[in-house]
Amino acid sequence: MKLFSAKKKSDADDFTVQTSLSSTNKHPFSMLDNYSPYCEKQLELYKSLREAIPVIDAAISKLVRLIGTFEIKCKDKSAQKSLDNFLQDVRVNNNSNGIMQFIYTYFDQLLTYGSAVGEIVMSKDFRFVKALYNASLEDVRLKQLDSSLDVLVCAKGKDMSYTPVKYQELICLSLLNPTPGRVQGTSILKGLPFVSSILLKIFNTIGVNFERVGNVRFAITYKPQENAHINTKQRVQEIATQWSKAMRDKSQVCDFVSVGDVSVKVIGADNQVLSCDIEIRHLLEQIVAKLSIPPFLLGLSWSSTERMSAQQADILTSELEYYRTILNPVIKKICRQFLRTSSLCDEFEINWSNISLLDETELATARLHNAQAQQIELSLAEVKS
Repeated sequence: MKLFSAKKKSDADDFTVQTSLSSTNKHPFSMLDNYSPYCEKQLELYKSLREAIPVIDAAISKLVRLIGTFEIKCKDKSAQKSLDNFLQDVRVNNNSNGIMQFIYTYFDQLLTYGSAVGEIVMSKDFRFVKALYNASLEDVRLKQLDSSLDVLVCAKGKDMSYTPVKYQELICLSLLNPTPGRVQGTSILKGLPFVSSILLKIFNTIGVNFERVGNVRFAITYKPQENAHINTKQRVQEIATQWSKAMRDKSQVCDFVSVGDVSVKVIGADNQVLSCDIEIRHLLEQIVAKLSIPPFLLGLSWSSTERMSAQQADILTSELEYYRTILNPVIKKICRQFLRTSSLCDEFEINWSNISLLDETELATARLHNAQAQQIELSLAEVKS
């Protein structure tokens, strides 16, 4: 039973999620002393960046998919079989199964906000692991104790106060490039709001200009003759009425006929629209550089050589390896919790898959060269002997 739920579930689903306490009431000034807050405005800012700039959302999504999969190798065969079944079938949140779904959501949260919080949900009797839960950063706060290096994870209550969760050992916490002296990670989107705001202004201006071009405005000028004895105001009203009628009637082609010196011009037709291709590329280069994603993976066909693309792929590989080292403690914590509650041997290792087929090719080429070198060395040794 979740703490915020009012209904009691069956015994099969009887478990408790500690970090899911939330309230529909939002208060913008709910920061407490000695807490490292995840500012709700900051969370909304990063979320808005992903929604507003497709390149940012695509880059994070590709990083999540490129992180790859892993296998757990246990020394005990019985533990291996039980652990494989658990990792494949464990319930994740409300609608998913498998530890990879938990890791993908966890990693996505880590990249976007710089911090990620998850929970190992136990059964009511604490005899087995029931599920894995990705906590919302809006519902948790981290508190660093003054006397030690320990960090307390606090959950939001209905009264908008934050209290430490009871079982801290069941909480998974990861921080990306944490700020010294503070329990708060650094999002990979840090530094992009200013550049993104300029890019959005350009996009908005382009949209407005094309709306004006597509739905043109006309300037009608009437110059009455000096000796004509007519009612100028009445003539202008008649011209306006007939012009409006001609523009509204879209079912057929209408001609506008007038007597006198009448000229029709498109407003803004003589003005030249500013070119912004270079500016947009400069801004996108800043964004791509911050996200550490090769441009060709984002559909940006910038001029680059084959060697440059290979070097960019190598840099991306090192980035993914770094992210894997951050995720390893979380995976180990989940696996150890399952094995210990199942009274199984908790000795295992994590084997990540190779990041790409290019890595497979490079590794195979390296093995081939090593084998050829060894064969040559053995041949030379036989000749000398």
